[in-house]
Amino acid sequence: MTTLPQAKLPVVVITGFLGSGKTTLLNGLLREWPASAVLINEFGTTPVDQQLIEQQGIPLMTLSGGCLCCQVRGALAPVLKNIRMAWGKPGAPKFERVCIETSGVASPEPVLDTLLRDSWLARHYRLDAIIAAVAAPSGESQLDRFAEAQAQVAWADRIIITQSDLARSDAIKRLEDRLDALAPLTPRLQALHGRIDPAALQFAATGPRKVPEGVDGPDHGFRSVSIHLPQPLPWSILQRHLEALLAQYPELVRIKGVVHLPDQFEPVAIHGAGSRLFPPVPLAARSMDDARGRLVFITSGSAQTIADELMATLGRVAHPDKPLSH
Repeated sequence: MTTLPQAKLPVVVITGFLGSGKTTLLNGLLREWPASAVLINEFGTTPVDQQLIEQQGIPLMTLSGGCLCCQVRGALAPVLKNIRMAWGKPGAPKFERVCIETSGVASPEPVLDTLLRDSWLARHYRLDAIIAAVAAPSGESQLDRFAEAQAQVAWADRIIITQSDLARSDAIKRLEDRLDALAPLTPRLQALHGRIDPAALQFAATGPRKVPEGVDGPDHGFRSVSIHLPQPLPWSILQRHLEALLAQYPELVRIKGVVHLPDQFEPVAIHGAGSRLFPPVPLAARSMDDARGRLVFITSGSAQTIADELMATLGRVAHPDKPLSH
């Protein structure tokens, strides 16, 4: 009988709109992380992106024929369970992390939902970070035109500006201003020819780390609480409760999410940190929106007290998930 590793394997999600350089960025990361399993989601029925992966001999899987937020959404959990159960079996490769490259037209929300809400996956994986690649020459236009591009930026833990050598300085400045509005708290880096130092990403405040077989890594003390809002809430109510939580709990280091308000058709992005809650930023409506709000709270130290407070303040309209360790 195969014994699963005790440590939670980190998951890094690489998202970004069509042509943003996700695969180039992934190749750069895999040069530094050769012991990785890779899952690529392609929108087309004939997958080709796996042929662009330079690293050989790694576990490589594809989900094609749709994006993770629609046709193949339900396939993600079984794939992650299967590769985890195979870990350590004779002939099966051992890996230290999973990198998921989403389709260019997909939102990261279904991946986040899957990892945080599936109890089996939550015991065996941790979401280290969502990285959004944004192409300097086309990013501003894509953010203006496509709701999916806006959602990718809104959910990102790190934004990587790619292809900056192909854009004018004024275009990069306009893109930076646009990103300031959509994701004011999200750190941004520029990738030079798709290369970036993984150490500079500082994933999920815990950082990527080697996972020794059968030994759990150090507890960095950060936790996440995921909240789903089944129906729209007035901004005045959300603002009051979120600002109260930020003021009451200094260990609440980050709030981010996408929610729906009853007085407008478009969803809005929410960001908060320290004692500051930023005004909501409208996002373009998407055809696959399920009208459910999603908020993620990142805390330093125990999340249980904050989870209890969230249940008390939003319990009538929200369904809190079990707090997940990172």
